[in-house]
Formats: sequence, structure tokens, C-alpha cells
Amino acid sequence: MAAADSRLHLVPVRFRDAAEFVRAWHRHHAPPVGQIFAVGAGDENGILRAVAIVGRPVARHLDNGTTLEVTRTCTDGTRNANSLLYGAAWRATKALGYTRLITYTQSGESGASLRGAGWTVVAQRPPRRGWHTPSRPRDSRTNDYVARTLWEAMH
Repeated sequence: MAAADSRLHLVPVRFRDAAEFVRAWHRHHAPPVGQIFAVGAGDENGILRAVAIVGRPVARHLDNGTTLEVTRTCTDGTRNANSLLYGAAWRATKALGYTRLITYTQSGESGASLRGAGWTVVAQRPPRRGWHTPSRPRDSRTNDYVARTLWEAMH
């Protein structure tokens, strides 16, 4: 785990490197399938300490052409890395012409990084039963049956 006093700065990160970081460090998700962009946080020694991956919204009804979603953030435990990345992701989203950025936290996650970056809670989502239906069989995922909070940053 990184030291609490590491001086973090933003670094570019390729999708394959961000996905590998998520595979190595994320507690409950695999990397997303794709992205619009990714950004990293590095320490003064050039070590990648955290990543954020931003893509199109997973929920079709939110994919309106002006909204993006932070589909993953992941750290090695370095303090304040997620807040740095949420703020950077919102600035980059605005610079690309989008007007809204969303993300979700799971039940039991405080959202402190999001609050620290100025995001607001939009909605509480109840646990979903999963994606399996008789006409379209799906394996259970680790986030099925977990309540979530929807957060946003917007103009």
C-alpha cells in the first residue's frame, strides 16, 4: 500500500494498463469492456497508484449523447487518489463537450471521495435481481442483489 503522504499527480494511462490495474486491485469488479478515456494518478516516483475509466453510461436510458459514466475507479489504497481522479474525470468530460458525468457506489461505500470532488447524490437504487431471464440466460455478477447510490457531476 502506498504511503498516505504521497504527492499525487495526474498521468495519462492507456486502457489496457488501466484494465490491468483494475484486475490487480479492484475489490469486486473486473475491468469494463471499453472506454471513452482513462486517467491515472501517479506518485512522485512514477508509480501508478490509481485509475479512473470513463465510458458511455451502462444504463441505456442514460446514454443520451451528453452523459458519460465513471465505470471504474481503483486505487492501491493511496489516500485521496479517488477524489483527485473524480475531479479530473469531470473536468475532462466537460472539456470534451459532455454536460453530465455519473457513477455509482455500492451499499456500504461512503462516497467520501465523490463528496470531496463536489459530486451530489441523485438517487438510491434498490438491489437488482440480476440480469438473468429465461429468454436471455446470464451468470450472476458480484454486484447483483446490492443496493447502489447514483452520483452526478454536471453543469
